[in-house]
Amino acid sequence: MERPIRNAAKALIMKDGKMLVIRIKDNDEEWYIMPGGGQEGEELLIDAVCREVAEEMAMEVIPKELVFVIEGIHGEAFHRVDLVFLCEYIREIPNAVLHRDTNQIGYAWIDIHNLNHSKLYPSKLRRQIMNLYEGKPYKVYLGNEEVGDPECLE
Repeated sequence: MERPIRNAAKALIMKDGKMLVIRIKDNDEEWYIMPGGGQEGEELLIDAVCREVAEEMAMEVIPKELVFVIEGIHGEAFHRVDLVFLCEYIREIPNAVLHRDTNQIGYAWIDIHNLNHSKLYPSKLRRQIMNLYEGKPYKVYLGNEEVGDPECLE
């Protein structure tokens, strides 16, 4: 069965040892995702990440560089390709009209030093974000994130 490919531009926003995340709640369980979403036709990825962060979080960012690529081949109606950009937080956007994700209950700044024990998904990003923040080598292409992949706890 052939499924369409969907590019998603995601924002990695770090400040003062913390990372900005969207809080999701479903069936009394809470977890975190990075702000961002689908790229539209004839839209550059960096424009998509800016638009998505503005729509979901009423914040302005400047994308600096592409730092991670992770795919999701199974579990959705499409083959997802997430392109994660390191972004500089600029400011909140006053009076913005929010377009929240399904089950989004807000946002939070979570501690990067404990990211490997957080409920950030895709989980393969956890250790690599920590390594990037700490100036250690990190993988850019993280492959496919499968449902049931082991949690990153090391």
